[in-house]
Amino acid sequence: MRQILVTGGAGFIGSNFVHHLLQHTDASVIVLDKLTYAASRAALEEVPADRVRLVVGDVAEEAVVQGLVAGLTGPDDAVVHFAAESHNDNSLRDPSPFVTTNIVGTFVLLEAVRRHDVRLHHISTDEVYGDLELDDPAKFTESTAYRPSSPYSATKAGADHLVRAWQRSFGVRATISNCSNNYGPWQHVEKFIPRQITNVLRGDRPKVYGAGANVRDWIHTGDHSSAVLAILEHGTIGATYLIGADGERSNLEVVRAILRLRDRSEDEIDFVTDRAGHDLRYAIDATRLRTELGWEPAYPDFDAGLADTVRWYAEHEGWWGPAKDGVESAYAARGQ
Repeated sequence: MRQILVTGGAGFIGSNFVHHLLQHTDASVIVLDKLTYAASRAALEEVPADRVRLVVGDVAEEAVVQGLVAGLTGPDDAVVHFAAESHNDNSLRDPSPFVTTNIVGTFVLLEAVRRHDVRLHHISTDEVYGDLELDDPAKFTESTAYRPSSPYSATKAGADHLVRAWQRSFGVRATISNCSNNYGPWQHVEKFIPRQITNVLRGDRPKVYGAGANVRDWIHTGDHSSAVLAILEHGTIGATYLIGADGERSNLEVVRAILRLRDRSEDEIDFVTDRAGHDLRYAIDATRLRTELGWEPAYPDFDAGLADTVRWYAEHEGWWGPAKDGVESAYAARGQ
């Protein structure tokens, strides 16, 4: 049976990809996850034990990674590398875990797949490209120059460069995808959309950085998963694919949509201290992914996907509730 090693497979996006693999392939899945605060065993509770094995470990630990990759001996076995520290605010307070996980962890993984000649797909972010002006009609493409602006995006850019260097210098069979902002079930409440949803669900006012004008290109995590599987199975080795679903919305538009979904006034918003170095706008041109691989999003309507996500959080307060007060206390201490 085909085996897929998914690093970070207990996290928000990684766990969704694990479920997608189970639904759309016959592969067995090995999940390597450090189980930090942003991961969740609950996201994998209902997976079949005969197809998914969870290994608690650090992607930066050479012995652990080498041992797992060495077991991928089939011609179609592969590694999909989601594991990353990914929260911009946390990277501004302490960049060191981002360097360790995102750069050192990727190096360790690259050395393992090089040694054992295993196919690798590396998950990256559109944030490596910096930002666009709010009134700029341009979008990011695969040829956009890197211009990261935070410790998080800089470490992801460094990881991307390592993957390309190992592919060119050592012949590692690798592809890269840079995705826009994800939303959907199982995302930690420190992130923008679940933070605002859970504030509204608790009867509190949502919090918006600055004037809320910053624009993100939102994609449902289910669409991210289907795109990654398409690249893994049909992508060109050495190629980079941008993943997006034409979901550009300002932060203010997103929050007002959440308020409407819960029959709250769109004016019930607190504007708080902006994030340092806050990127203005992200926008993805996914033409290559769509034309070369025939991929299309299953959630092209952002408002419908957001409504599904709000319902999910309303039904799973037992999961996010225990972390909520601590997250809000940390934001409040920073005036956010």
